[in-house]
Amino acid sequence: MTENLTSIQTGLRSELRQLVRSQLKLLLEQGNLEGAKSLLIPVLPVDIAEAIEGLPESMQVIAFRLLSKAEAIEVYEHLDTTVQQALIQQFKQQEVLDIVDKMSPDDRVRLFDELPAKIVRRLLSQLSSGERQSTALLLGYEEGTAGRIMTPEYISLKENLTLAETLKRIRSLANASEVVYYLYVTDASRQLTGIVSLRDLVICEPETTLGEIMTRDVVCVHTDTDEVEVARMIQRYDLLALPVVDREQRLVGVVTVDDILDILQQEATKDIYAIGGLQSDGDNYFQTDLITVVRKRVLWLLVLLLTNTVTGTIIKTQTGIIEKMAILTAFIPLLTGTGGNVGAQSSTVVIRGLNTDEIRTIGSAKIIFREGLAGILLGVILGALAAFWAYFLLHANIAVAISVGISLIGIALLAAVAGSTLPFLFQSLGLDPALMSAPFITTAVDVLGVLIYFTIARMILNL
Repeated sequence: MTENLTSIQTGLRSELRQLVRSQLKLLLEQGNLEGAKSLLIPVLPVDIAEAIEGLPESMQVIAFRLLSKAEAIEVYEHLDTTVQQALIQQFKQQEVLDIVDKMSPDDRVRLFDELPAKIVRRLLSQLSSGERQSTALLLGYEEGTAGRIMTPEYISLKENLTLAETLKRIRSLANASEVVYYLYVTDASRQLTGIVSLRDLVICEPETTLGEIMTRDVVCVHTDTDEVEVARMIQRYDLLALPVVDREQRLVGVVTVDDILDILQQEATKDIYAIGGLQSDGDNYFQTDLITVVRKRVLWLLVLLLTNTVTGTIIKTQTGIIEKMAILTAFIPLLTGTGGNVGAQSSTVVIRGLNTDEIRTIGSAKIIFREGLAGILLGVILGALAAFWAYFLLHANIAVAISVGISLIGIALLAAVAGSTLPFLFQSLGLDPALMSAPFITTAVDVLGVLIYFTIARMILNL
């Protein structure tokens, strides 16, 4: 019952978002700005951002200016970076400063990473003193690290405070902090000594001190920890936020789960694109200009074109056996296509395992051996079906059918081993396994698969 209700609510919200998008565009086309403004009043900021992203670029600025200043800042943080950049180019200078100065430091840094350096320097110099300092702090850390994605807006307390005093302090600092569900306890040197959850604060007696209830075994990361590792730790320990410390164990910031969700989505997008032979930085593919799209897609297509040329050359060297048994060529696409699919399956599970650390404790040798056995079993099943198909449906002689079946076993084994080995190899070389594996698996299966096929056929047919 609950699941059905949730499904219905999700469907209704999706329909509402689509209605807002279509109605907003219609009202703006009619020049009915008051109607458009009224339409957006009850809509959540994240849904407004999605509606604005769906508008033509000329309407995006108009729609954004219909929002109040407070709402505009929140909506802006939810917009895709390409839309943020486009809007900044069209805003007046004071409008830009009003929005950027009120953004949370980590969201502001994420925007600055996408803007030209000249614009960043100008905006940074015009920020208020406190915001400029916090932004400069984050920009000082290397991209892709915990220091770069953390927020310096958090609440730190001393362990001698009572819970009553703590609640009073939280009320006074809550608006200046992005995280209130975890409270961080530090000593006189700002070193992180413990953590208290908001739940503990509520259920314990007001006279209790933080030192009595805080957890001293704190899970934390350093400023130079890779952002993907930060995401894994938040996922592993089911945290809403993760404290970040410097080399002296001083608390300098907090990474929140909403930022981690964005990172996980970007990483998943990069891996999916890479498996398809696309170079990506995790950006929105459909909002990228056509020239950039072609540039990202053409590289591996050229590699595969070269691979097919090599395969064609190998087939040309087998003209003797082909002239005597021309039907052999009919099975080349079947063998290489099946092998490519087997290799893609193996590489996909290994790459996913590498990204999620599922296979760290198993070891590469066991994984490759397991995939090799899977390749043999798949080859036996598919090879038997292919031999049956060749003999009974294509009326090939029994020797050709056997050649196809045995070749498919060898090609499936080759593809499974290549698909599971190459991701480990490229990771050890410091290369992206997802991006590099696909074209090399295709090369191995196409080139070596054809050689395996004709070698086996020559042996069985005595040609």
